[in-house]
Amino acid sequence: MSDLPKTQHAVQLVAANELVLNKSKPLASPGRHQIICRVEAVGLCFSDLKLIKQFAAHPRKMEIVSGITPAILQEISSYVPCDKPTVPGHETVVRVEAVGEGITRFKPGERFLVETDYRWLPTAQSTSAFGYNFEGALQEYVLMDERIITSPQGESMLIPAPEKLSASAIALIEPWGCVENAYASDETQRIEPDNTMLIVADVIVTPNDLTELFKQWGQPAKVIWASQYRPPEVPGVNMELCPEIARLTDASFDDVIYLGANPDRVEALFSKVGPQGLFNIVLCGERFGRDIAVPIGRVHYAGIRITGAVGYEPADSMKHIPQTSEVRKGDKINIVGAAGPMGTMHVIRNIYSGIEGISIAAGDSDDSRLATLLKIAEPMATAKNVPYKQYSPVKDKMPEGTDYFVIMAPAPELAAAAVLSAGKRAIINVFAGIPATMTAKINLDAYIEKQMYFVGTSGSVLEDMKRELAKLESGGLDTNISVAAVCGLDGVLDGIRAIENRSIAGKIIAYPACKGLPLTMITKMTEKLPDVAACLNNGIWTAQAEQKLFEKYASPASNG
Repeated sequence: MSDLPKTQHAVQLVAANELVLNKSKPLASPGRHQIICRVEAVGLCFSDLKLIKQFAAHPRKMEIVSGITPAILQEISSYVPCDKPTVPGHETVVRVEAVGEGITRFKPGERFLVETDYRWLPTAQSTSAFGYNFEGALQEYVLMDERIITSPQGESMLIPAPEKLSASAIALIEPWGCVENAYASDETQRIEPDNTMLIVADVIVTPNDLTELFKQWGQPAKVIWASQYRPPEVPGVNMELCPEIARLTDASFDDVIYLGANPDRVEALFSKVGPQGLFNIVLCGERFGRDIAVPIGRVHYAGIRITGAVGYEPADSMKHIPQTSEVRKGDKINIVGAAGPMGTMHVIRNIYSGIEGISIAAGDSDDSRLATLLKIAEPMATAKNVPYKQYSPVKDKMPEGTDYFVIMAPAPELAAAAVLSAGKRAIINVFAGIPATMTAKINLDAYIEKQMYFVGTSGSVLEDMKRELAKLESGGLDTNISVAAVCGLDGVLDGIRAIENRSIAGKIIAYPACKGLPLTMITKMTEKLPDVAACLNNGIWTAQAEQKLFEKYASPASNG
């Protein structure tokens, strides 16, 4: 503990669009339940850019609303919700340097991959996370509290990391875990017995309509009925009448069922759907006749889902819900924004998925990035016998009849375009972090008629990270293939600008120990750092290149 400095270098977000390099940020001593970890490497992420722009308005930067007592949070100096300055950075590997007197689970010297999502500590619009309402890894050292990084089931969010792997390869497990999580979501195919349901009817509903729904898909604990019509008498179901929908608490219902085709009504009801909630829209033979403002950002951040039926039976809508968000056998996949860092991962993931009969169309508006992606993806696709083609959304027509759409750019209009171009029963995966408050004008008539389904996930879970780490250890995955540039903390601001300008196609790895290292692209390594470039493997970042970088820029104590 005495060897730790009193201050450190850190990249701090102090307000919206105000990112600064603080060279004298105080380093706190660990409390009884806390540890101090040295950051070995951290990947820069487009999600960091979203946080920088939104700051206190970001769903994960908000205060924790449940799951822990305020008294504990007051003890944690790295808990920085709302407008408090934070440190971004959530793709990281760390090494324990000091522990509080109450810590028995961790020892100095141990190395860990960090799982960053604290899903049992919700905010008003999402969940808590490392690098958001808790300080992240764009600093030399980070303080963590055992009461935060341990799940209610007793699992630690610090995953033991092998010494043989490079820090960059381990840090990049986090984004690969997010990619894997996007396909691993178990979708809501039942009405759970503890659910609260809201039913709004602009048509007469028969007892049989609801009897079949509850018989086939489960019965909720509570049903609120809002309609000018009397509620149907369903055996065993007590309905509480609601005279004014506007007085109902927002985001408080697990299931919302709307029967009718009033566009203003359906737009208003989206606000009542709670996190992970299902909105079942039953058109009863009618059509909305115009696009509907759908909160597409909440599909990603809050996990809301939308299903529907053109007829009169709410039970029919449930049949269109896929079991998971995974690609299906024979799917035609369209990845929009495929040539960015995360898009490239989606392309590679699906090429190597082993799912029979799939084909991939990879779209990006940047020709140079597409050319880089082609060099990476085409040989892989050929080796795996996966039909693969690339296109430019600017120059080429969007592929028709897509079965599985992946949206990699935070542009709501892409979700609208996907509904129009995709085929029947298409899954539309909203991976890009469209702000939670943002809507998209969606042709819900087409969405329901074609029996489509929006899915979306935010972050990863522990099992995703462990699975990807196992692939990395066994040689089945090389995450370093994503590395396009490296820097020290001094180069992070330039790195963030490069992400914003889309000037670097792959991932940027920051090494806090490498003081004075500017943003350096791998393609420029021979010119800038020839001895490091000599350790590359056909232009791909390696553990040997990383070690040579440490020898040049970091002290022996800094690189472990």
